Amino acid sequence: GEISDAIDAVERMDVRALIITGAGEKAFCAGADVKEMVGIDLISKKRKAERGQSTFAKLDQLRVPSVALINGYAFGGGLELALASTFRLATPRAAVALPEIKLGLMPGYGGTQRLPRIVGEARALEMIMTGRTVRAEEAQAIGLIHRLVSEDNRLAEAFAFAREFSKFSLVALGYAREAVQRALSTTLQDGLKIEAEISTLAFQSKDAQEGITAFIEKRTPNF
Repeated sequence: GEISDAIDAVERMDVRALIITGAGEKAFCAGADVKEMVGIDLISKKRKAERGQSTFAKLDQLRVPSVALINGYAFGGGLELALASTFRLATPRAAVALPEIKLGLMPGYGGTQRLPRIVGEARALEMIMTGRTVRAEEAQAIGLIHRLVSEDNRLAEAFAFAREFSKFSLVALGYAREAVQRALSTTLQDGLKIEAEISTLAFQSKDAQEGITAFIEKRTPNF
């Protein structure tokens, strides 16, 4: 699909961050067209879910960190797209939900897996099993949104947020993100071993040597 192709294109670009936002003023991404679901057979439905999961996995594993800028509604697959991003920002009027349960359905593009990892099992179950809409302020309070940005200046504030990390080593950022992601699927003991291994890899990089040298020489590192 278009999103998958766009992510592939970003992977090939010489960029340090990706910002994803809605094209209009009303919605970030309102989710699937329910009318398209009528008459779909089970095999096609499963393949559709797997394609969606695969696309969002590409975003999750993208070489550069991603920022979802939620400007309006992010429902269903729209919220699942944001959940697959590294960071989530939102304007005050943003609203998020996984409303599939209202149609006798459930999330299929990663919502049941990523949401509990971000907000915890209890809050994820409540959101998924009621399908209710969560406004921006509450989304930030439960850790679903990292920061709120102003409506009128949202893009500039999103770029400013991205610059907070994009100035650092992409190699180190990637290793740090991998270590944190792997922490969620292993024990503390095994996770510490993984951290020791990955941090050693980071230490071997040219960026690490530049960072250490720059610190000693009291200058800004050039990553």
